[in-house]
This record gives sequence, C-alpha cells and structure tokens, in this order.
Amino acid sequence: MMIIKNFELINGDHCESTATGCLLKHAGTEMSEPMLIGLGQSFGFIYWKMSIMNLPFLGGRSKPFELTHTFCDNLNITLDARETGSKKKAWANITDFIDQNIPVALQLDCYHLEHFNRAFHFAGHFVCVYGYDDTHAYLVDTGAFYKTALENLENARFEKGPMSAKARSWTLQLDQKQPALQDIIPRAIKAVAMEFLNPPIKNFGYKGIHKLSSEVVKWIDMAPNPEEDLIASADIMENGGTGGALFRNFYRDFLKESLEYLPGNQQIEKAFELYKLAASNWVQIAALIHKAGLTGERIHLEKASTICSETAEIEKNAMEMLSSL
Repeated sequence: MMIIKNFELINGDHCESTATGCLLKHAGTEMSEPMLIGLGQSFGFIYWKMSIMNLPFLGGRSKPFELTHTFCDNLNITLDARETGSKKKAWANITDFIDQNIPVALQLDCYHLEHFNRAFHFAGHFVCVYGYDDTHAYLVDTGAFYKTALENLENARFEKGPMSAKARSWTLQLDQKQPALQDIIPRAIKAVAMEFLNPPIKNFGYKGIHKLSSEVVKWIDMAPNPEEDLIASADIMENGGTGGALFRNFYRDFLKESLEYLPGNQQIEKAFELYKLAASNWVQIAALIHKAGLTGERIHLEKASTICSETAEIEKNAMEMLSSL
C-alpha cells in the first residue's frame, strides 16, 4: 500500500475546485473555494439542449478543467496535465507521482464510482487520488474520503461521452513566485464579466438566463418523465456540486472575499449586493422547478420564468459594474 504522508482533506462543495484545492494545499498553500473558483474565471451560465437529455442542461461554470488551467495560469503555478489512450500509461500517471508523495487529480465519469448512490453518467467529474494498493485507489471526492476498485477507476477514466477526456490527470508545483491577489482579482473578475455580457451565442451568459426564462414554462411538456426529470434538474442546481444557487453562492462569496484585498471598491461592493439577491433568486427558481415536478402544475414554472427574467437583468447589471474594473 502507498499512501501519501500528511495528506489533508479539503472540505469543498464542488468537485474540480476540491480536487485542485487538495493539490494546492499539499504543495504548501491554501485558498478558499470561492477564491479558487473566482481566480479560475469559471463562473457563468449555459443553457444547453441535446437530444440525448430529457431536459436542457443548466450550467453555472466554464467547461471541465478550464477552472484549473486558468487558475494556474493566473497564479504562475506549474501545471503538469496529462492525457493518454493507454491504460498502462494512465495508471503510471497516477502511481509515478503517488510514489513520490505527490497527490494526483483526475477527470472521470462518476457512473463507475461505488460511492455514488444513484448511478448516472457524467464524465466531467473530478477526484483527487492520495494512495493505492493492489485492489483499490484511495481518493477524495468533494470533501470526503473514499476508495474505489482499480477496475472501476479505470472504467471511469476511459468512459466515452459528453465532457469526457482521455484519462486526464494532473499535478501542480509552486515553483514560481505567486503574484499579489489584489493584482490578479480585478483581471479575473473583468474577464468573467466581459464573457458573461458578450456571449458567443444566446445560450450563454445573461442571454442564456433569458432563454431559460422563455423555455422553462415548456419543461412539463418537454420532459419524458416530468416528475422525475424536473426534480432531478432542481436537485442538480442546488446539490449537484454547485455550492447552491447554481454557483451563485460561490461567486457572491468570492466578491465578498475580494473586498478584503480591494477594500472600498464600490463596483465590487455593489455587485456583491446584487449577487446576494441573484443567489437567493436561484434558490427560489430551483424550488419552483422542484414543486412543478411534484405537482405537475405549470404555474410554478411560470413563476420561475418571471424570476429568471428578473435575475438575468440583476446579473447583467452586476457584470456591467464589474466589467469596468
């Protein structure tokens, strides 16, 4: 058995930020999860329809691994990211580092992990491996310790489908001087704001929230299993590793923490107040979608639609303030 010495758990709410946060802490520094997500410029909105999905996908962050890649770029952290089609090489990309007392983060499909009570395919999931033996890998998944059979881990890493990667793994090193956060925060905030305000298509940013507003009223008709599908969507918004309120709690808390480094900044102060309101609204939206699933009554989706439209403008106003940082 090989277990990393002095490995400590990061008690996070989102899988990728927890995995990268574990690597960061083991390398010698610690950062709050909202700050890590904020500096990773991973906040946003996406409304995405695919024929294979019962209902459109609602996302509150950038695509998988962009958080980690951007975070490391912003803080001059050396990122060693690897992908391979070889199962032998993929396993060596874990063991070679564990044997040197370095934890390894992975992207995989959670369907194959034993600790998931409800089996579903999602290949944009992340864990951090801190040990292994002849039969199992020992890992951290979103704030808790688990172990998984090596065969299941391999299957999870090589699963195909949306958001999948070729057995992606990564480690990081703090071998350069990190820039001052008060210099990085404004750039990270402005980049997110500009992208949110100028989405490439209308499914993203504040326009995507307006699109949700116009379409959510049709979800009862759209869903093959309205009760199950609407409740599942609402549950993902609140409990699917989003930190609650579809990542809005994270961004609200990031803006608040940013004021410790940029005290008195009026744009951030005002945007923080707006994101407090936006986060509260998203909790209501999720609750109304859940209620529509339980009751089959469209009126709850109509109420959710109204709040979505209001929230799109709240977030647009906040981002317009932040875009001028």
